[in-house]
Amino acid sequence: MPGYLLHVNAVMTCIHVVGQAKIAPTQPRVLVSGQPVATIPPGPPTIAVAGCPFTLPNGKPQPCVSVRWSMPSARVKVLGLPAMVAAAPGPGPGICQSVEQIPQGAPIVGAMQARVFAM
Repeated sequence: MPGYLLHVNAVMTCIHVVGQAKIAPTQPRVLVSGQPVATIPPGPPTIAVAGCPFTLPNGKPQPCVSVRWSMPSARVKVLGLPAMVAAAPGPGPGICQSVEQIPQGAPIVGAMQARVFAM
């Protein structure tokens, strides 16, 4: 699916709009807007969420702690790993998860580079 390449400093929050999501840099070689391109390595999610205050109605804390990105570039790879892409700012193609891996909703992409488009 086509979209703009994400870099590691793209502004992203969890679905609750308070938790700040941070993409872990996985490669230092390929840059867009002076920032490393975000890639999707195999294994656990590389997007951590901090500061989410979500609590279930029964009082049990269930904050978002990670984002599993579901939109890799089909054609653009960086050091053999697919690049992360997003169609536009707004709800992103991923899922926020609690520490128990419970889906919370889509992350919100607030700001990202809008020059490099990938398939």
